[in-house]
Amino acid sequence: MTQRNSSLVTEFILVGLSEQSEVQFPLFLLFLGLYVFTVVGNLGLINLTGLNSSLYTPMYFFVFNLSFIDLCYSCLFTPKMLEDFVSENIISYVGCMTQLFFFCFFVNSECYVLVSMAYDCYVAICNPLLYIVTMSAQVCSLLMFGSYVIGFAGAMAHTGSMLRLTFYDSNVINHYLCEVLPLLQLSCTSTHVNELVFFIVVGVVITISSVGIFISYALILSSILCIPSAEGRSKAFITRGSHIIAVALFFGSGAFTYLTTYFPRSMDQGRFASVFYTNVVPMLNPLIYSLRNKDVKLALGKTLKRVLF
Repeated sequence: MTQRNSSLVTEFILVGLSEQSEVQFPLFLLFLGLYVFTVVGNLGLINLTGLNSSLYTPMYFFVFNLSFIDLCYSCLFTPKMLEDFVSENIISYVGCMTQLFFFCFFVNSECYVLVSMAYDCYVAICNPLLYIVTMSAQVCSLLMFGSYVIGFAGAMAHTGSMLRLTFYDSNVINHYLCEVLPLLQLSCTSTHVNELVFFIVVGVVITISSVGIFISYALILSSILCIPSAEGRSKAFITRGSHIIAVALFFGSGAFTYLTTYFPRSMDQGRFASVFYTNVVPMLNPLIYSLRNKDVKLALGKTLKRVLF
């Protein structure tokens, strides 16, 4: 361990997902595949929505930003996660704080982007005649700007409170990335302020996001049930069902991770649960918003024709 003085930590060791040597290589291949699929899928969706004017709609504006966020925070920690499967994973103090900031920023922003998408869906189904006026370019831009601003504020709160702590001797983080709670367990100074900041920020994010999405989809569900055609109801359920599953995985795994981490026996469970919102959901989003969508398929066909012919 590198030292500034007798025992001041200047770097951390990330334990990773598992310490069992026999599963390291299979896990490396698994998460490498997930990472490649996530990068290709989200980068492809970003290019597709940016190059095709037929996708210049509020829905795909939010999808564009969602893919951008998923791509950024996957690239932020997955390479270090993969490194842990083949060698000891060491990250500097500055690198750890930087990773913590951007991880909190992107995850918090994604929560509010998902709320904006749920609201967009609500307006499209429940108030279709007012959709163009309600979801104007200015409104969509404000929703996205607000999502990033709130995400930035939350990340600053977490990182700023973390920088006030001092770390001595112990530098082994029981996680595959620099997360708030595993870092707090290593601090040699009081963490009461950090814990208060953590529960306020996380509580606000989860509460506002969950309530906003729940209300939007409750109203959507009531509108779908009013559709006279059984075929129409079935199509609407199938279309929105995959999105609801992705949202449930993201918020469910995140809530489980943060609400159980303070229980000693639940630390490992929380670490494995976090894989869903850090690795699985970013991989699923391109599938949910592209392969199951007729507009995206048509735009992809046109793009391929332009490129190949």
